[in-house]
Amino acid sequence: MKLYSDDELAALLDQDIFRKISEAADHLGVECYVVGGYVRDIFLERPSDDIDVVVVGKPHSLTPSTNGEGEHRKREEVSVGIEVAKELKRMLGRKAHLSVFKNFGTAQVKIREELGVRDELGVRREELGVGNHTSQFSPLSSKFIEVEFVGARRESYSHDSRKPIVEDGTLEDDQNRRDFTINAMAICLNKERFGELVDPFNGLADLEDGIIATPLDPDITFSDDPLRMMRCIRFATQLNFQIEDATFEALERMADRIKIVSAERISVELNKIIMAKHPSRGFVDLQRCGLLNIILPELAALDIVEQRNGRAHKNNFYHTLEVLENICRIENSELGIENSELGIENSECRIENSELRIENLELGIENYDYLQGEKGVSKTNHNSLSSTLNSQLSTLNSQLSTLNPQLSTLNPQLRRLYLRWAALLHDVGKTKTKRWDPAIGWTFHNHNYVGAKMVTQIFRRLKLPLGAEMKYVEKLVDLHMRPQVIADNEVTDSAVRRLLNDAGDDIDDLMTLCEADITSKNEVKKRVFLENFRMVREKLTDLVEKDYKRLLQPVIDGNEIMALFDLKPSREVGVLKQTLKDAVLDNRVENEREPLMQLLIEKAHQMGLTPHQAS
Repeated sequence: MKLYSDDELAALLDQDIFRKISEAADHLGVECYVVGGYVRDIFLERPSDDIDVVVVGKPHSLTPSTNGEGEHRKREEVSVGIEVAKELKRMLGRKAHLSVFKNFGTAQVKIREELGVRDELGVRREELGVGNHTSQFSPLSSKFIEVEFVGARRESYSHDSRKPIVEDGTLEDDQNRRDFTINAMAICLNKERFGELVDPFNGLADLEDGIIATPLDPDITFSDDPLRMMRCIRFATQLNFQIEDATFEALERMADRIKIVSAERISVELNKIIMAKHPSRGFVDLQRCGLLNIILPELAALDIVEQRNGRAHKNNFYHTLEVLENICRIENSELGIENSELGIENSECRIENSELRIENLELGIENYDYLQGEKGVSKTNHNSLSSTLNSQLSTLNSQLSTLNPQLSTLNPQLRRLYLRWAALLHDVGKTKTKRWDPAIGWTFHNHNYVGAKMVTQIFRRLKLPLGAEMKYVEKLVDLHMRPQVIADNEVTDSAVRRLLNDAGDDIDDLMTLCEADITSKNEVKKRVFLENFRMVREKLTDLVEKDYKRLLQPVIDGNEIMALFDLKPSREVGVLKQTLKDAVLDNRVENEREPLMQLLIEKAHQMGLTPHQAS
């Protein structure tokens, strides 16, 4: 964090976009302030591209409009924020796009090209003593800028709704309605006071001390808009701040109010907590204040330790959070960057339209341009490959896409998010499967299978995506015990090949989750587990090379089986398909038509089935 004087703030904001906003407001004779997160992030030296502007007063330079017949008509009552947005659009012309939301009294101006990040900004900062001009920090960092305009207002709420009754107000009224002191700071943009900080609640001091507190009585703040409780914990998690005691006590008292907030809004905040550098902090706070038991009771229920005959099981809630932290640590180690640099914390996990590269383990080939359609399949060029092999590779790629379509449209950013969701939910089935066995102690048999079924319920309730994302989490939760079972026994080709077949393109994520799941405090035991998983990974790599020329799915499919024996979809078809699949996976027969057809006929004969052609 860095403290700035008003002059230094003026230097930081001496950029085209803010000067244009200043001119627009002065032209209309109104006060204008940049507020909220943008101001907070200036002091935290974090880049921010979303600018919120509050406008105070009544425009004095508006002229009446006329209709086509030249008759004057009364101008509609429009928010002063909208008027300034329109004036800014007029000044910028085609460089900007204006969106007006009359029902909410707000407007957005999106500038198509970057304005304001001037080459000499760093030099001027150095001259003013603002800081090192070689710093990477700049208030604006994107190739586009979004500015939200709203008129200053005061709000009042009814007990059963988050929708306020809004009235025009002063800057003080507007700052009073802000959620936290660190978000209630404002910087004046008018020419006469350009760069002047207005901080009535000592938000700067709370920012310096690392404190999350509400401007007014926290009970009123949270009762008026209960989503602020989630935001309170989210900001504390993202910024590594402490929640003020009085504010946290209000969280405990007001937790039940979260029930009037939509699941979609809660999920947005949960995603931001999950993608923080240390998400476990947020979930501990959610559990402590009682919010977690309302929004994610399946996870809260893991926070228990039962003891019988001197035997106790571990606290699976804190084990889960340790697994989640391990995932974050592994990601940071692999990426070589901090989570705050991922561009995720301050977004709502937007899908970026960038080129996606996914490694296809089964084929050893690379697929490009997923976001533009599956048109960019590029096979590794080996001169030794015959045309027959190329045909097989193409067929295999098609079949694998059918087997594992879930994440074909998810980019790496979303994979990181939902891998963390899988870590968070991997043991939720333990509450339902916990049993006491006098011979061996506490057991959680099939908790992975039960947990995978619970994923669907949780995603539906929280209004999380029910397509590719949910299927991905279900798969990882369901399979997360398999590598451990394989590692505990002899690591056979057959077992690993089946795991590879079931996990598909997600095998690497599955192995990452399994390795993160090793939280034993016994270092010797931990090293043994990790060594076993290393052996599984080696076997996976070996099998990828071995199976490069193999199809993992039989060349005879269910449709051909039904046609051959004149069957409809049935148990018999499933048995015959599984027979062929098992034979291929166990490498008992070559994955070619002749040996597979012979096996199929033999199995059908045992089941009393006769090929249709012979009848």
